[in-house]
Amino acid sequence: MSDYSKSVLMGQKIAFLGLGAMGSRMAARLLEAGYDLSVFNRTPDRAAPLVGRGASFEDSPRAAAAGCDIVISMVRDDEASREIWLDPGRGALAGLRDEAIAIESSTLTPAWVEQLSLAMAERQLRFIDAPVVGTRPQAEAGQLIYLVGGEVAVLERVRAVLLTIGGAIHHAGPIGAGTVMKLAVNALFGIQVAALGEALGMTRRSGISDADAIEALSSMPVTSPALKGVGALVAARKFDPMFPIELVDKDMGYYVKTAERLGSNTPTGSAVRAVYRQAIEAGFGGDNIAGVAKVFD
Repeated sequence: MSDYSKSVLMGQKIAFLGLGAMGSRMAARLLEAGYDLSVFNRTPDRAAPLVGRGASFEDSPRAAAAGCDIVISMVRDDEASREIWLDPGRGALAGLRDEAIAIESSTLTPAWVEQLSLAMAERQLRFIDAPVVGTRPQAEAGQLIYLVGGEVAVLERVRAVLLTIGGAIHHAGPIGAGTVMKLAVNALFGIQVAALGEALGMTRRSGISDADAIEALSSMPVTSPALKGVGALVAARKFDPMFPIELVDKDMGYYVKTAERLGSNTPTGSAVRAVYRQAIEAGFGGDNIAGVAKVFD
């Protein structure tokens, strides 16, 4: 990195709101790149490792956003996003300066993203929705994939920041389009994983081991690269959370809800969501998505 480029980075201040399993790793990438970073999390202890590396912790989203050039949110759901941005006393929106750019990277409903964009527009603030595809290893490696909704001109203003965290950016269309695409991606993945679990339930009962079934399936074009990775986890019975089933269920619910709002039919998505609900009821909600296979044991 040239001295000039480094000086530009060091002069740009970013706020990161939400330091869960993904957010903490994404924020760490910004610190490593040399950005001046302020952070907020509802549980302050989660911020300690980042503060130890140079981030400043603020006690509210509003305080974290104050004076920043870019503010990024990465939280669990619509309700958490609403609180982060629009809480009357503590929300980040009230702390944004007029020139700031707001980025919502959480997996949410397009309906809420549209509401949030209207709140931003009332103050004439620049805003994009930029959810990410990938889990913890991709976040640590800076290889997340961004799906962006919003004006291209705004995206170009923050492209360098996004590429510090991710390895690719896809502009999906106007505000909300990134969120629609993220729900489509997660639904497609969730459907595949549930189908794999169901198929393995049958082969297992026939006497074929999961390892042998996965080896055969992985050699065939019907098995996507992502599904091969899940299959290996199922065969090894490794279900440590990377994409927990409880979040898969949340995203599948958002997918079905969004489709209904758009007048689109989702018989497959609705049926598969019921499988993830069954997994949660069986006590597997904290397992990685691969753990849905246990429903078919």
